[in-house]
Amino acid sequence: MKAHDGLYIDGTWRPAAGPEVIEVVNPADEQVIGRVPAGTALDVDTAVRAARTALPAWAATPPAERAARLTALRDVLVARKDEIAETVTAELGSPLPFSQAVHVGVPIAVAGSYAELAATHAFEEKVGNSTVHHEPVGVVGAITPWNYPLHQIVAKVAPALAAGCTIVLKPAEDTPLTAQLFAEAVHEAGIPAGVFNLVTGLGPVAGQALAEHPGVDLVSFTGSTAVGRGIGAVAGAAVKKVALELGGKSANVILPSADLAKAVNVGVANVMSNSGQTCSAWTRMLVHTDRYEEAVELAAAAAAKYGDRIGPVVSGKQRARVRGYIEKGLAEGARMVAGGAESPRESGYFVSPTVFADVTPEMTVAQEEIFGPVLTILRYEDEEDALRIANGTVYGLAGAVWAGDEAEAVAFARRMDTGQVDINGGRFNPLAPFGGYKQSGVGRELGAHGLAEYLQTKSLQF
Repeated sequence: MKAHDGLYIDGTWRPAAGPEVIEVVNPADEQVIGRVPAGTALDVDTAVRAARTALPAWAATPPAERAARLTALRDVLVARKDEIAETVTAELGSPLPFSQAVHVGVPIAVAGSYAELAATHAFEEKVGNSTVHHEPVGVVGAITPWNYPLHQIVAKVAPALAAGCTIVLKPAEDTPLTAQLFAEAVHEAGIPAGVFNLVTGLGPVAGQALAEHPGVDLVSFTGSTAVGRGIGAVAGAAVKKVALELGGKSANVILPSADLAKAVNVGVANVMSNSGQTCSAWTRMLVHTDRYEEAVELAAAAAAKYGDRIGPVVSGKQRARVRGYIEKGLAEGARMVAGGAESPRESGYFVSPTVFADVTPEMTVAQEEIFGPVLTILRYEDEEDALRIANGTVYGLAGAVWAGDEAEAVAFARRMDTGQVDINGGRFNPLAPFGGYKQSGVGRELGAHGLAEYLQTKSLQF
């Protein structure tokens, strides 16, 4: 694993405008594993200009040719999957099997899905006496988070490429090495110079410059709701399009007729996955009062099995944040039945898998996104009470419902104010639209709905 000491702009690696660098730290042992340039506003401007120059030719490229380049990109990712997985593990701390299966396996599937969509999507349609053209929105400023470093890049770049857009990517400063490998894959896949550009850097510098740049037509951001609000305000002032995938506090509703043991065990696994650093994690488990204590015992036992199976959180800052929430839960009266704020290891940014019982809806740990391996369990009296609690946060990204009868679960899920609901442990679908209600965001990612975010429409009347 060797970090590039330059930025990927207009098809080449070139020095950054300033001397500052970002140190990349392995969260498992706190050792520096690489250094990348801290791009400046001048670097962002150079990258945007390159993207604008490349836009007309790429937008005019036939969809079948764009599909071929995406297929080539997918194939390069497949060929380099082991190297990418090892890099994700080194800079994020994810256990290698999880990096291989999820951090690399899922984005490979997503890249393949957009290669197919680029070839099959109807970029033109007849509506009465009109011909409606679906055209690329233009230059995309993509700002991605650290928790799924390759997936979040592919979920933005692949549909943008399929649509005919050009891109400037600003990845998270905690996981830039994966982004550099992706840039290498883009180059190897033969995607023309300027179509994809990479500027590593800090959010308040490079990220803000990208969001504010007048040459950017769409800002696609995944991250915290607080930062998303700021990007939305900047975009609104410029009347430019945004796609925002933000925070979550998803409810896992276990109805009385459900298989309780299965629902609890799958629910705990969902929260502990990726060390709890998943915006769609089901961090609030809702259980009927008659079976509440049984569920608490099952959850505590399940969480205890994850002590040596999950990796660290991404940084010391993130560990302090999660610890603060654990302490807040205790201070507000929640009952800790597993885990705690103390670090389970002498080195590395590890947090013990933690489960809180006796959580009430107004508690901080039931309202705010913790982004760590922390599960809260709430009790409800009846179905209406469960619905009130499930919908009782500012978020609406994902969720789950369990019931003995699927129709019962579906009926409840339809009433939830959230963008995606898994029924009785439904599998992840990379073609289904992903995105949130309320303060969980604006727009959708993945599949045809994700492609639509990068298109604009023009009607020709005859």
